[in-house]
Amino acid sequence: MRDLNRIMCSCAVVTLVLGGLAVVAHGQDKLNERGSVDGTVSFDLDVQPIFAAQGCSAGACHGKQNGQNGFALSLLGFDSDFDYAAVTKEGRGRRVFPGAPDQSLLLLKATAAVPHGGGKRIAPGSEDYRTIRKWIEQGMPRRAPNEPTLQRVTVTPNERFMKPGDTQQLKVTAHYSDGSTRDVTARSSFQSNEAAVVAVSDDGLIKAGPIPGEAAIMARYSGRIVTCSVAIPLQGGVPDALYAQLPRNNFIDDHVWAKLKSLGITPSPPIDDAKFLRRVHQDIIGRLPTADETRAFLADKRPDKRARLVDALLGRPEYADFWANKWADLLLPNPYRVGIKATMTYDNWIRQSFRDNKPHDQFVRELVTARGSTWRNGATVLFRDRRSPDEIGTMVSQLFLGIRLECAKCHQHPFEKWGQDDFYSFAAYFSKIARKGRGLSPPISGSEEMIYTATKGEVRHPRTDEVLPPRPLFGDTPKVEAEQDLRDALADWITSDNNDAFAMVAANRIWADLMGRGLVDPIDDFRATNPATNEPLLRALAEHFRKYRYDNKALIRAIVLSRAYSLSSIPTERNAADTRNYSRHYRQRMRAEVLLDAIDDVTGVPTSFSAMPAGSRATQLWTRRIDSVFLDTFGRPNENENPPCERTPDSTVTQALHLMNSPRVFGKVTSDKGLAARLAKSDATTTAIIQTLYLTVYNRYPTADERAYTESLYQGDSVDRRRATEGLLWAMLNTPEFLFKD
Repeated sequence: MRDLNRIMCSCAVVTLVLGGLAVVAHGQDKLNERGSVDGTVSFDLDVQPIFAAQGCSAGACHGKQNGQNGFALSLLGFDSDFDYAAVTKEGRGRRVFPGAPDQSLLLLKATAAVPHGGGKRIAPGSEDYRTIRKWIEQGMPRRAPNEPTLQRVTVTPNERFMKPGDTQQLKVTAHYSDGSTRDVTARSSFQSNEAAVVAVSDDGLIKAGPIPGEAAIMARYSGRIVTCSVAIPLQGGVPDALYAQLPRNNFIDDHVWAKLKSLGITPSPPIDDAKFLRRVHQDIIGRLPTADETRAFLADKRPDKRARLVDALLGRPEYADFWANKWADLLLPNPYRVGIKATMTYDNWIRQSFRDNKPHDQFVRELVTARGSTWRNGATVLFRDRRSPDEIGTMVSQLFLGIRLECAKCHQHPFEKWGQDDFYSFAAYFSKIARKGRGLSPPISGSEEMIYTATKGEVRHPRTDEVLPPRPLFGDTPKVEAEQDLRDALADWITSDNNDAFAMVAANRIWADLMGRGLVDPIDDFRATNPATNEPLLRALAEHFRKYRYDNKALIRAIVLSRAYSLSSIPTERNAADTRNYSRHYRQRMRAEVLLDAIDDVTGVPTSFSAMPAGSRATQLWTRRIDSVFLDTFGRPNENENPPCERTPDSTVTQALHLMNSPRVFGKVTSDKGLAARLAKSDATTTAIIQTLYLTVYNRYPTADERAYTESLYQGDSVDRRRATEGLLWAMLNTPEFLFKD
């Protein structure tokens, strides 16, 4: 009887499929605006989008790696063939019953007519229900004859200014290869990147919250993503004349002021010379100015003294160590994995690149195409640390293109267009990297290795086993000459002036270092669902970077001499809530190495580091393996983390306690060779001592109130001048004014 039923069902499937094809052949040239419920139902165009819209193929349900309760779908429907087989063939087709569609397990579970861990997803009689039912009734056709393909998706509106409490219904439209369109709002999924500012419902209704700000609303349909940008300007009128009268030092200010005007936000006032001096020293060379440098700059009356100062700082040797230290987080591996000598060679290559002011495109090209000995060409250590094409491709795409591809290694990226084909085709550029040597032998990897290009090598798709040709993530595929290394072709494409992403990612990274937050944040996560807060400004910065042939110093100079850079961090009534449009300066805690060097400079007692020459600064350390409790406490990446490493900028209780209680920090303050001891022993007056401390620690003169209070600490016959100086210095080191870049 069971075999008879199976034969009857199979006959019914054949009959219904043929019947369905007849319907298509009868004049169904373009998709109906209402969908295909009245004609042949397509799995790709009609059924699979329902799974994604109702959450069935989400990562928390059947879309996770092993599925749910024996039923697995591809994440968000990125693999139609897999999903079709899962529904119609797996479990001997038990999920669908063409002879009695309403009794299909696919519908019974979705409507919760039988127990379902995911609960009720669709209602009986709804359009989704009728679509799936008709598809089963028609014999589960894979696709219809002459079926158009989905070309793109649009959302209306794609930009909107709203008032608090306003609502707006979004409309998502699918555009197909035959010129037809379809309203797919009901089968799209929505998400806001700032739900507290602008929320969005499951059916695409957006609602503005009570506070001003911006949000990007993502709409996803059938693997395609579009966004709607929503802004809620600050209520209350601001005269246009106010923005017109704002000073403009260069093109950066034009774009910043234009964005503030659109949101009704006004900038904070500018900072004085003392604060500019301190800020620009920390941002360009990673150290504080000395008391003598502070006195000289504050006494300078030349109108162009800020520009002169910036040029002088860009020419100082500390610049290279400071900026190389930033790139060490992104590139340097664990020395006990790749070898101590190899790590030092890599570090030297990075530092020498900044000493030479190597253009960024050349820096990237040398890194991506590196060949030779890991003991002689530091750039090759990248390929000693990363051993497989997929590892290398992931790192290169993130650092230099701002694209995080890890998700696409296993499935369709949930917030982007990248799939496994994109991931492994990009990784194929590194398929012919070969190595000669002993390889790795952690924890002791002391051998030399040669990196060269082999004549053979391939990358296969993990699911289809297809050999994938190298292909960039976007744009035209560069032509590879017969004898050309694939990596040379990739470097040409990455660094091309036509590749806007390359210049924008690099410019955004520098902007974030100087301004406290990237225009795209996180700085290496460029995607449609994470748009730049000021797209015109980002493009202008990238264009400036290209114009000056990827000169890092030229871009730094433009940013720090802009009016926007020199704004105060103190908020005003009309910018207190702004955290992304640069209406004020965003304070940052000093980087761990910079803070330790600053304490050394202020106290006059240097730190001694193992495996480093005497007098070395923390920004000159060649590996994170060099022991330092202070650096670890203040956010230096763990030595076992794989690059690129992201530092946590937040302050912690542990950091505050360390500064107040560290024997080493206190020992520097109270050292017989330290600043406090020297001042106390000198013939300087109390007023002069206080002034020197303020110029050294804060890089400014004390206010009248500060001078009156601190002088009182020295009064009284029983006061020990040295202990009073040490106590004052210790207290100043523990204040936010010292700890934070402002």
